[in-house]
Amino acid sequence: MNIALIIAGGSGHRMNQDIPKQFLNVYDKPVIIYTLEGFQRYPEIDAIEVVCLDGWHEVLRAYAKQFRIDKLKWIISGGETAQESIRNGVFSLRDTCAPEDIIIIHDGIRPMVEDFVLSSLLIQCKKHGNAVTSLPYNEQIFVMDDEESSTRYIPRDTLRRVSTPQAYQYQKLLRAYEKAFEVGVGIQESTYANTLMVDLGERLYFSAGSEKNIKLTTKDDLELFKTYIKMEKDHWIK
Repeated sequence: MNIALIIAGGSGHRMNQDIPKQFLNVYDKPVIIYTLEGFQRYPEIDAIEVVCLDGWHEVLRAYAKQFRIDKLKWIISGGETAQESIRNGVFSLRDTCAPEDIIIIHDGIRPMVEDFVLSSLLIQCKKHGNAVTSLPYNEQIFVMDDEESSTRYIPRDTLRRVSTPQAYQYQKLLRAYEKAFEVGVGIQESTYANTLMVDLGERLYFSAGSEKNIKLTTKDDLELFKTYIKMEKDHWIK
């Protein structure tokens, strides 16, 4: 079984809106629904779990019914951090998942996940036990010697940008989060499932990414998303 674990527990303060950014409407549809539709339409996804901000569970259920997201099976509460939210989602599946089942972790505010990204992700995860969406890094990265200068750089061909979706075999993921929260490793606020795995000694395997897989953090990101949606709506025009 392949289960999408969607993390939508953030309050979205950086967007400076009155409601969480995952519930903002774009062309009469909430951002979170665009995200869920990507997993709803992909045939190899069997079920969806959403880790949702408290107070918004019933709103999400209503939207899922309205937009026919029938793969949505569970809505649970998030934690204070992204890692706590992922942990809550992973732990809540203890009585549902078999050890070899695959969990696809994805940000609720990345609404443009594409089929080829999910295909590559699942192929790699079935082969290696994990997979992380990745892209080459196209900019030069310099290491700061002080606040205003540098004499060192990191060759960009040794770097990859990673994001969600990420996929993990359930047994490995469960054991990793149990251990991480028990010993306090890999759970600092800026970390995610991929960095937690590396901190615990796991080797990660790259799968295909997409430049369209943007994360809606600022108003500029939201405007870019609107542009992508309009491009898709106008795609039939030759």
